[in-house]
Amino acid sequence: MNWTALAVFSFFFLLITFLGFRASHWRRGNLNLLDEWGLGGRRFGTVVTWFLLGGDLYTAYTFIAVPALMFGKGAIGFFALPYTIIIYPFVFMVFPRLWAVSHKHGFVTSADFVHARYGSKYLALAIAVTGIVATMPYIALQLVGIQVVIGALGFNTTGLTGDLPLIIAFGILAAYTYSSGLRAPAMIAIVKDLLIYITILTAIFYIPARLGGYAHIFSAIPIDKLLLKGPSGGSLNGFSAYSTLALGSALALFLYPHSITAVLSANSGNTIRRNTALLPAYSLLLGLIALLGYMAVAAGVSKLPEYGIYFKQYGSNFAVPALFLHLLPPWFTGFAFAAIAIGALVPAAIMSIAAANLYTRNIHRPFINPGCNGKHETRMAKNISLLVKLGALAFIIFLPQQYAIQLQLLGGIWIIQTLPAIIFGLYSHWLDYRALLAGWAIGLFTGTGMAASLHFKSSIYPLHVGSLTFPVYAALYSLIINIITVVFLTYLVRKLRLKPGKDQTQDSDYNDADRIEKGGEFSEIV
Repeated sequence: MNWTALAVFSFFFLLITFLGFRASHWRRGNLNLLDEWGLGGRRFGTVVTWFLLGGDLYTAYTFIAVPALMFGKGAIGFFALPYTIIIYPFVFMVFPRLWAVSHKHGFVTSADFVHARYGSKYLALAIAVTGIVATMPYIALQLVGIQVVIGALGFNTTGLTGDLPLIIAFGILAAYTYSSGLRAPAMIAIVKDLLIYITILTAIFYIPARLGGYAHIFSAIPIDKLLLKGPSGGSLNGFSAYSTLALGSALALFLYPHSITAVLSANSGNTIRRNTALLPAYSLLLGLIALLGYMAVAAGVSKLPEYGIYFKQYGSNFAVPALFLHLLPPWFTGFAFAAIAIGALVPAAIMSIAAANLYTRNIHRPFINPGCNGKHETRMAKNISLLVKLGALAFIIFLPQQYAIQLQLLGGIWIIQTLPAIIFGLYSHWLDYRALLAGWAIGLFTGTGMAASLHFKSSIYPLHVGSLTFPVYAALYSLIINIITVVFLTYLVRKLRLKPGKDQTQDSDYNDADRIEKGGEFSEIV
C-alpha cells in the first residue's frame, strides 16, 4: 500500500465529494425540472462550458488508453490528435444551430429534435436507444480507469472485497449526481481539469529529465512504433486506417449523448463557438498525454518485477500508473492518480445524466406515460441515472473487461449511424423518416457485421477490391452505406408521393444571432 499517495488521493476525492453535493446550491434553480437538473438550466457560460466539455470529452480512459495504445501499438495512437482537431470546425458550424432550435422548443436531447423535425417518435426512439446503448460501455470504461488507479495504490482489485473501493466511489458519484444533476460534474470538472493540466505539465518536464531527455526516449522506441506502416502489396495499410479512424471518430464524437448534453447546457450559440476556438488547448494536452506511452517504453516499466502482476491483470492500461509509480514522488503520484480518478467521475456523471434524459424524454414519456408532468419526468430521470450507473458497475464487476472494450468499439460504429437524422436534419427537411430508419438499421447491421468478421478485435475493416486492399474504419464504411440508403429511399418515397412526417420547427428557429441569456457580458462569459 502506497500510504502517501493514498492520503493525497483521498484528500482530493473528499474535496470533489463535497463540491458534488454543494453544487445543488450553485446557480440555484428548480431541480424538479428536467431543464434544471439535466441541463443546468442552460445557463453555463464560456468558462464553465469549456471545463464541462473538457471534462466530458477528455476522460480518464483517454488518460489511460491513449498512452496505452502508444505503449503497445506505437504511432497509430496519435490518431487521437487529428480527430480532436478535425471536430472543432465541424462543431463551430453545426452545433449552434442545434442549440438554437433546442432552446426555442425546450429540447433536452437530440432525439427530441429528431422527433420534432421528422414527426416520427419511432425514429426518435431509434436515436434514443442507440445513444443509451453506445453510452453504457463508455461509462463502464471510466470505471476501468478508476479500477487501474485503485490497484496502483496498493488495493487488491479482485473479488468482492477488491471491488469495494470501486463500489464506494460510484455510490458517492450516484448520490451527488442524483441531488445536483449536471451542476455537480460542471463544478467538479474545474478541479479535474486543473489537476490534469498540473499533472501533465509536470510530467513532461520531470520524467524526461529522469530518463535522460527526449532524445534518449525516442531512441529507445522500436522503429515500427515510431512510424505508421506504409503502403505495400496493394494495401494502404496504416495510412488509410489512421486517417479514416481520425475522421470517423471526429464525426462520431459530438453525436454521443453526453457531448450533446454539454452543448445544450450552454447559455448561447456564441458560447459554443468560443469553446470550439478554446478546446484545441486540450488537443495539445492530449498530445503530451500520448507521449507518456513512449516514456513508459523508455523506462521499461513492463519489465520491472514489482509491476508484473498489474500488467498481467490490466495489460497496457497499467503503463501510465506504472510510469508514475516508478519515477514520480509518492505525494505527486497520489495527486496524479486523483486527477485520473476524478477524470473518470466527471464524464461518467454526464453520461448517466444524458442516458437518463434520453430514456425519460424519448422512451418513457411517449411510449409508457404520455401524461407525466415535469416533476415526475425529472424524478424518473434521476432514478434512471442511478440504474445506468449500477448497470455500468455490474458490467465491470461481473463481466470480463474485454467485453466493455469490444462494446465501446461497437459504440462508435453505432452512434455514427445517427448522423444523417441529426446533422442533415439541421439543414434540410427533405429526408424522409422511413428512409432514415431504414438507413439507420442497415448501417448498424453492416457496421456490426464488419466488426464481427474481425472477431471484435479491431474496427479497421480491410475491403478487398481486386488486387487492392483498403483498410478503413468500419464506422465510415457503414455510414456511407447508411447515407446512400437514406437518399435513395427518400427519393423513392417522394416519387410515390407518400405522406411525409410533420415538421414542427421553422427556418427561423435555427438562427441564434441574438444572445438569449440575459445578465450582461459577464454572465455570457462565465
